[in-house]
Amino acid sequence: MPTEPPPPGTGALFEAPAAVPPAVRPAAPDPALTSLAAALPERLWLGTSSWHYPGWAGLVWDKLYDEGQLSQEGLDAYARHPLFNAVGLDRGFYRPLSLAQYADHAGQVPADFRFVVKAPSRVTDALRRGSGGQGLKSNPDFLYAELAWRDFLAPAGEGLGEKLGALVFQISPLPGAWLGHMAPVIERLHGLLRGLRARAPATPLAVEVRDPHWLTPDFVAALKDTGATYCLGLHGKMPPIAEQLPVLRALWPGPLVCRWNLNLRHGAYGYEDARDQYSPFDKLVDPDPDTRAALARVIAGTVGAGQPAFVTLSNKAEGSAPRSVAALAEAVLAAAARR
Repeated sequence: MPTEPPPPGTGALFEAPAAVPPAVRPAAPDPALTSLAAALPERLWLGTSSWHYPGWAGLVWDKLYDEGQLSQEGLDAYARHPLFNAVGLDRGFYRPLSLAQYADHAGQVPADFRFVVKAPSRVTDALRRGSGGQGLKSNPDFLYAELAWRDFLAPAGEGLGEKLGALVFQISPLPGAWLGHMAPVIERLHGLLRGLRARAPATPLAVEVRDPHWLTPDFVAALKDTGATYCLGLHGKMPPIAEQLPVLRALWPGPLVCRWNLNLRHGAYGYEDARDQYSPFDKLVDPDPDTRAALARVIAGTVGAGQPAFVTLSNKAEGSAPRSVAALAEAVLAAAARR
């Protein structure tokens, strides 16, 4: 009995090409990390400040890949790590990303994944800087709302959609002469936040600073008036976590956005030293259990009150961001159990 020809598109000449396996593969799941992730509270998004480190082979990747390949093709594998449901997207600080680039990132991660995105330095640095980081002249675009909307908030919001966790305005260290006269600088920030809030009422905005001179009642009032939050920046240029918590308490209730960037033992200018000492970022070199425990208590209190928490950690916090995330997750469970 003759058979009917296959419908169009199903015959041998029309077969779809085989799916191409991802070029970067995740490490085999660690059952202990999978169990740890399942026990974490809801509304907690944990991750690292980027994903392009070859030294994470065996921790995040199945084998050694080069940095360029990981940067271009590693996000899908990164998002398969049991504990990683967030990541910092910092590279836009140096050059704004396009809507298409944001959308491409969003397309590589699960629906419950979130990005913590850093604003371009053109908006957040008071100075135009040379290739070595030295300040050359004043930046006329500093805290300019229209530029922030066009080059940052609009493309990030549309491209990432529901996968946007928080937009972080990390304000670079101010010129020394400004630090004794913070009122006009805070008013300038207030204007930026007002302008953005008028166009995007629900977008999560967070402000991270690198000068303790910002931490004043006027700064808190500017954040509160615009529905923005304070990004807890754990870095040598800022006081320890306990001295920053009054700002969060003044804004309560609200979300937690935290970026643990650098171990305090390296001081304000220790990025290069930390990088050299910690590379290839596969082990905890300088564990900081005190900061970890304090942060865990803040996280447990935030999510326990029904607020979201977005926390990213750098390799330069303790030596290995994946291992720091695991240690912090365990501390969060311990802190939640004591509540």
